Amino acid sequence: MWRILIKLAWRNIFRNKRRTIIAGIAIGIGLAALIFVDALWIGMERNMIKAATASFLGDGQIHREGFRDTQEVEKTINDLGALTSSLEQEAIVAHFTRRTLAFGMITSPANVGAINLMGIHPPTEKYLSQIDDAIIEGTYFEGNSERDIVIGKKLAETLEVEMDSRVVVTVAQVRNGRRVPSDSGDFSQEMFRISGIYHLADQEMNSGMAFVRLEKAQQMLALGNGVHEIAIKFTDTKYGQDKDLPFWDGYSRHGNQASSWTEILPQLEATFEMIKFSRYIMGVMLFGVVVFGIVNTLFMSLYERMFEFGVLRAIGTRPSGMAQLILFEAGALAILSIVFGVMLGFVVTYFFTIVGLDYTGIEMMGVTIQELIYPIMKPEQFVFYPIWVFVFTIITGLYPAWYAAKMSPADAMRRSF
Repeated sequence: MWRILIKLAWRNIFRNKRRTIIAGIAIGIGLAALIFVDALWIGMERNMIKAATASFLGDGQIHREGFRDTQEVEKTINDLGALTSSLEQEAIVAHFTRRTLAFGMITSPANVGAINLMGIHPPTEKYLSQIDDAIIEGTYFEGNSERDIVIGKKLAETLEVEMDSRVVVTVAQVRNGRRVPSDSGDFSQEMFRISGIYHLADQEMNSGMAFVRLEKAQQMLALGNGVHEIAIKFTDTKYGQDKDLPFWDGYSRHGNQASSWTEILPQLEATFEMIKFSRYIMGVMLFGVVVFGIVNTLFMSLYERMFEFGVLRAIGTRPSGMAQLILFEAGALAILSIVFGVMLGFVVTYFFTIVGLDYTGIEMMGVTIQELIYPIMKPEQFVFYPIWVFVFTIITGLYPAWYAAKMSPADAMRRSF
């Protein structure tokens, strides 16, 4: 019985080849689009996480409590020696680096601008940021000169300076654990030589940040050995997304606070939730295409064969047998569409995994995309979605099957004339 139904189903859907092919292509394109969009969202999510964490942020950071809210220069990390010793022993920590952060002014003979002055330790900083890879002129802190400074391309244009130009950086010093009032006149001014110019897609970093050696920044700010931030890179990026990781509570002690990038950039996590919701909307829309395609194809096939169905009912075919035939036809159409959709989805997605999509320079929720987006294919995309298309097709075919099962032989044959 099952074999007969399968043969009849395949024969019937190809009675009108043009209609079947058009319906199969429409459903297959919907499935291919679903596979491609899912792979693209995954690639975009990883790209944005990499852009946010690899460019400068890191997978996590440690600060003095309250520093992230106020950016007060006097709030340096407590118990720094013990903390760094402990980080060196952490199995999940691949690299970490120390930094100082301070607002200041940078002056050239032509112009003046406000900057975030970052004191960094170049040997460890290169593992946490992309500044060294983004150098377009000069070098990244080669040699031992403490007066080297690295700035962004946009800032260099604003100051109208070039390689080896001299600039003056001004910051307020910290005394006795407090920042010196601005009216006291106790500022620190140092002259630097521009040793490197970098360019990143993030315009804020290009125009508002300058990097000097950590020791020089500590001296200018009168911090001693104090630092404001420790940026961390884990052995696996999944640790940075795990809010329940014991690491955060373990290092949020002695007046310090350890934060993952999801806390530092909550808007990015909100973006991912929005993307996930968009995937559901896309799925509903594409399955809507499947519904209309299947219902239209099955009903047109049904009306064309009214006389045949009337004869089948007249010779004793049960209503359940009529319904099973329609459902088998729906299943045959689903299989045909799935084969086409999976092949098309694989070819299109694989093509873009090689060439990528160029959205560089676009900013989303404070994160600037800096690299090509490559869709990421996963086996479940070619298993999960086709199964759902098949199940959804069978469910959609229940209505035409019910319609065929309840028709009377006399009405069916009368409508055919």
